[in-house]
Amino acid sequence: MRALVVGLGIQGHKRRRVVGEECIGTVDPVHGDADFRTLEEVPLERFDAALVCTPDEPKFELLKYLLAHGKHVLVEKPLWFSNENQIDELAGLAATSGAVCYTAYNHRFEPHFVRMRDLITSGALGEIYRCRMFYGNGTARLVRESAWRDTGAGVLPDLGSHLLDTARFWFGDIADDFSIISADRFENRAPDHVVIASGNAGPRIELEMTLLSWRNHFTCDVFAEHGTAHIESLCKWGPSRFVHRHRILPSGRPPEEALTLVQDDPTWEAEYTHFKALCAGGGGSNLENDRWLYRSLGRLAAEIDGAA
Repeated sequence: MRALVVGLGIQGHKRRRVVGEECIGTVDPVHGDADFRTLEEVPLERFDAALVCTPDEPKFELLKYLLAHGKHVLVEKPLWFSNENQIDELAGLAATSGAVCYTAYNHRFEPHFVRMRDLITSGALGEIYRCRMFYGNGTARLVRESAWRDTGAGVLPDLGSHLLDTARFWFGDIADDFSIISADRFENRAPDHVVIASGNAGPRIELEMTLLSWRNHFTCDVFAEHGTAHIESLCKWGPSRFVHRHRILPSGRPPEEALTLVQDDPTWEAEYTHFKALCAGGGGSNLENDRWLYRSLGRLAAEIDGAA
């Protein structure tokens, strides 16, 4: 597949490395290493797909142009537009042209995330009572110094989109009943530490996200009828550990199965391989997950604004 990388920030450079020799060029209006300044400068016959790694503001027009010309698109999460009708428009363009529009949530390809999904869907844990996730990095100062990142709902759409998508990856079509527990602006203009939680629809889910974790970290705890399951760290920050504990009745120290991975981040290459398979298979696009996330994140962002 002949691929174009649009946007040469941190994500764009990662994507370009993964695409390798399949990359026919790069687009960026300001980056000196880019081959083109605008998407329209690139001859349409030169590429089959584009990996869009830009800030949120220009995404819609870029995706609209690409899908209208039948080009497959991998776009960095989230689809954060000015209104939901724009998602409908992109879905219509993809359906008409037969192009794939795929929003990248690379953590779905994290080995322990796949392991957690498989354990949950196997039924071995029984009824799932509660899931708690924490996702933090130490980018508060970098975000504050950015001309476009320290705005709006801050860390909520950035890391919260990953956490909400992960919850849907593991538990399926969960209810959109999350609410803000806390939203703080400790160092930044936009929220840099947010906690959200679901309501009465099971399982109960609590998600904490922050830009103030000076050592990048991820943890997850799932509490269930027949045992518990836990993840500590991601492969990119390794070692990454997965633990499944089997409940002893009426009580007692549970036997556990543990697996620790020490490896480079495999998610970028795995996701690109998945994207290429979608493009080759002609399976079309499904933006319903994006629609759910857009509504949920938009409602939560409005809740933060209302409390400000």
